[in-house]
Amino acid sequence: MANGILAKISLKEKIGYGIGDLGFNFYWANISAFLLIFYTDVFGISAAAAGTMMLVTKIVDAFTDPAMGALADRTKSKFGNFRPYLLYAGLPMAAAGVLTYTTPDLAENGKLIWAYGTYTLMMMVYTVLNIPYSALSGVITAESQERTTLISFRFIAAFSGTIIVNFFTLDLVDVLGKGNETLGWQLTMALYGIAAAIVFTIVFFSTKERITSPPKQNTNVASDIKDLFQNKPWLVLFSLALIIMITITMRAGASIYYVKYYVERPELIKYFLTAYGIALAVGAAITPMLTKFIDKKRLMVYLMSATGILSIAFFFIPKDAVWLMFTLHVFIGLVLGPKSPLAFSMYADTADYTEWKTGRRATAMTFSAANFSQKLGGALASFIIGTVLASLGYVANEAQSDASQTGIVVVISVIPGVFALLAAFIMRFYTLNNVLLEKVQLELKERKEKE
Repeated sequence: MANGILAKISLKEKIGYGIGDLGFNFYWANISAFLLIFYTDVFGISAAAAGTMMLVTKIVDAFTDPAMGALADRTKSKFGNFRPYLLYAGLPMAAAGVLTYTTPDLAENGKLIWAYGTYTLMMMVYTVLNIPYSALSGVITAESQERTTLISFRFIAAFSGTIIVNFFTLDLVDVLGKGNETLGWQLTMALYGIAAAIVFTIVFFSTKERITSPPKQNTNVASDIKDLFQNKPWLVLFSLALIIMITITMRAGASIYYVKYYVERPELIKYFLTAYGIALAVGAAITPMLTKFIDKKRLMVYLMSATGILSIAFFFIPKDAVWLMFTLHVFIGLVLGPKSPLAFSMYADTADYTEWKTGRRATAMTFSAANFSQKLGGALASFIIGTVLASLGYVANEAQSDASQTGIVVVISVIPGVFALLAAFIMRFYTLNNVLLEKVQLELKERKEKE
């Protein structure tokens, strides 16, 4: 660890770090809201096949995420462990995004092979960028409230990216493609990719790594993984991330189907998604204020309980009650928004906890397994949506049966609501409260001063 790790960090660095997730959400928001319907309604893959593909490809992430975490933790450069990846991997990420949203004229099996290959490639390059970026938040500062504020900036930018993607993507596809939907998607992703690469470069030049591994640390990857599985607070967060991401992605992925096929008002799609994105951003922005008065654990329980109750209530809204569905949609976004900065600041806390218990630190490994959990949760959500729609007779670009419409409502309301309530229950087992965390960080500071 280095001197000044508990000091406050500048507003400039908070903004410089936070803006990175604007770039990542040019991809992630597209994946959450548009990729499944892109596969079913543009590329021509069945809902079940697309959902299954997005789940099966997570097998690759099970290996690449911890491998990237181990590599990043062991990277030695004059720029630090994590920042170099943000400088060099932005343009490869842009290329992978364009390929994923490219629709070659192939037979059904050929389309599936293309989708498997390009989506896997995109997520692998995403891993190379995102795991070092996430880990960076754990080495900029060790002060808990500063961490929460730093990561709140990240998710304000993340949800701002979501707003941009949700509001402009379909219009960009129309304008850039000039009536050619497949070309429109390619050019739109190229535009997002270049913008994201610029953003990642800004992060590189705006941030500083202050916390390092203990100087005599010499561990292997197996030890890093063993430390994680002996860290009870981290295990709780791993489960929590998976469950909450099912909630978030299921609501986002089902929103377009809901407005297009259930409400039958496709012109409202971008407004429905944008209102939700703004609510998420506001929720993220108020997180530091909330954590000044409420312990992170209790706050997470309250938020996920409210998300569950409101999501289930969404099931009972009539299809013609547009203002009511918008209002409840916004309230769900407000209570769900603080979840992300809370969870990621808690991941950084668990990296401190591991070092405190074992004398070893593996920040990127801590975040890599967390990222895998999130990606698996997102894939499970897409799989559930695809499976439910397929089982109830969903047919792309056609009027849906009553059963299919009911299924669409269930996957945006009841199912994510149940998962949110499950997340609130699991959070009860998290033991790293504010009192213990303060003790951990002070003792780590004292150890460094004695070195």
